[in-house]
Amino acid sequence: MDLMTLSIDCGGLGIKASVLDGQGTMHAQPVHVPTPYPLSPKRFVETLVEVAKTLPKAQRATIGMPGMIRHGVVVATPHYITAKGPRTKIEPELKAAWSGFDVQSALGEALGLPTLVLNDAEVHGAGVVAGSGFEVVLTLGTGLGCAVFDGGHLSPHIELSHAPVRRLTTYDTWIGEHERRRLGDAFWTRRVRIMVEELRPVFLWDRLYLGGGNSRRIRPEHIERLGDDVVVVPNAAGIVGGVRAWALLP
Repeated sequence: MDLMTLSIDCGGLGIKASVLDGQGTMHAQPVHVPTPYPLSPKRFVETLVEVAKTLPKAQRATIGMPGMIRHGVVVATPHYITAKGPRTKIEPELKAAWSGFDVQSALGEALGLPTLVLNDAEVHGAGVVAGSGFEVVLTLGTGLGCAVFDGGHLSPHIELSHAPVRRLTTYDTWIGEHERRRLGDAFWTRRVRIMVEELRPVFLWDRLYLGGGNSRRIRPEHIERLGDDVVVVPNAAGIVGGVRAWALLP
């Protein structure tokens, strides 16, 4: 009997989910709901349970969410601690509530399923990596996500998005959706290319994947200039990766 996986991709602005079989084929049209704010851990769990009720039954669940997640526990999350979403005021009470929250256990109990919670870029990467060599995944969306795979195994997460750039801001802001809208796709794509060029000697990857909701906005004339070691991948990997993620853990 094919193992069905409930896969939920949780972003700063939206949550999407589907149920997939072992080959990664969706057995339902993806469900999309806005990320509700303010978002306490309790409301987050309740929201995902409601989303799951609209989909076919599954035998396990994979959830990708923004931030530093270690062994299913939230070390830090950037958007869910704000009053009204990305780039709004941080609420101290929410920051305290999310810090150290065992989101994997809470969701596993609420869904009644074996549950895996990872950073959203890690789940996205699980859907696209070839499984050989040193592979890096950067997701372009509300901010910047990062995941690293070595020989097909997921490496410990790093929050590259918070690394300083130009001494004035972070990659999360410099390459994120707010700046894309301000600059327009052409100038924003140039920033993506600059970022790739600057990070290449840092990671020395065998292959870099650019995914996330904004990867489709990279201007075609710039794709070849990114290099042969760079692949632009569709955002659907954020859901499809929910199946493969279980097999890529170290």
